[in-house]
Amino acid sequence: MTLLTLLEDHWAWLVFAALLGIAEVLIPGVFLIWISIAAAITGLVALALPIGLPLQLLLFASLSIAAVYAGRRWYADHPVASTDPLLNDRTARLIGQTVTVVEAITGGEGRVKVGDSVWSAVGADAEVGARVRVVGAEGTVLRVE
Repeated sequence: MTLLTLLEDHWAWLVFAALLGIAEVLIPGVFLIWISIAAAITGLVALALPIGLPLQLLLFASLSIAAVYAGRRWYADHPVASTDPLLNDRTARLIGQTVTVVEAITGGEGRVKVGDSVWSAVGADAEVGARVRVVGAEGTVLRVE
């Protein structure tokens, strides 16, 4: 039995769908499950209708695109709540913290020390050593007062 013969069989699509489902569980990415759904539907259609491999592949490709699109829309409409929504937004995490001026803020621009790093800052004039509070951020530049 060749690989081509195996792929024409509806069981191959259903096994492929199951393997993709298992892969999604082992390596969660909320992506493979949609391809798995497309493979399962292709397997069920191949079971019900005697269609050849080219048509099966076309059906699978179309269903994959549709399933991924539907999945992306669903997750956009139903976002997953996070216990730490600012995890990947370091500047937003700094808002409210008190930092030390390491390069005087003159003319509205200077530098402040945040932890073990130094960030550009904008705000009211302040001398070296002054303690200022971060009130916002624009890219990698902190707004302080």
